[in-house]
Amino acid sequence: MSALSLAPRALYEEVAELLRQRIFKRELEPGSWIDELKLAEEYGISRTPLREALKVLAAEGLVTMKVRRGAYVTEVSEKDLADVYHLLSLLESDAAGVVAERATDAQRTELQTLHAELEAAITNRDRFFAVNEQFHMRLLEMADNRWRQQMVADLRKVMKLNRHSSLFKSGRIEESLAEHRAVMAALLARDADLTRQRMQEHFRNGLEAAT
Repeated sequence: MSALSLAPRALYEEVAELLRQRIFKRELEPGSWIDELKLAEEYGISRTPLREALKVLAAEGLVTMKVRRGAYVTEVSEKDLADVYHLLSLLESDAAGVVAERATDAQRTELQTLHAELEAAITNRDRFFAVNEQFHMRLLEMADNRWRQQMVADLRKVMKLNRHSSLFKSGRIEESLAEHRAVMAALLARDADLTRQRMQEHFRNGLEAAT
């Protein structure tokens, strides 16, 4: 890939996105050393924008910079995963409670539509994971706190290092879907406390399946 084929936004941002997707797809494995020279040659760029891209990914927690050793794809320990799930549970359950209280009829309908897409994707794991994330992020947007949205977006990037393996465990997709149904029922009933509780249970069960 040459530099000319990259998008017109800042080069290092485009390179960061290319690397981010390679990390999520496990083309760059957790714990593996990132060969800067090889990547720069592959993308047809100098090492400067590549290093800037690695700094972005390091700030997101996807890359770990080691003194005199270079950049490595971050390995997520069980404690890391537990910490991420804990924070996501707090942030997303709070957002869900806000939406239960304040969502318009149109917003509730939109969430019902997304949930229906989730139900329809039960036999397609990749599609299920994509719609699941879309549902969670749309819920956050509706709660309308950009700081919370940014924190969750960053935490979810780290969670993706686990390759959403929890959804590949036998029966977990069905369990996750049942938990979503419970969240939706509480949300549509405008029960903020119950919605928060159901979302916390969703993350607690997700962590148990992931570890």
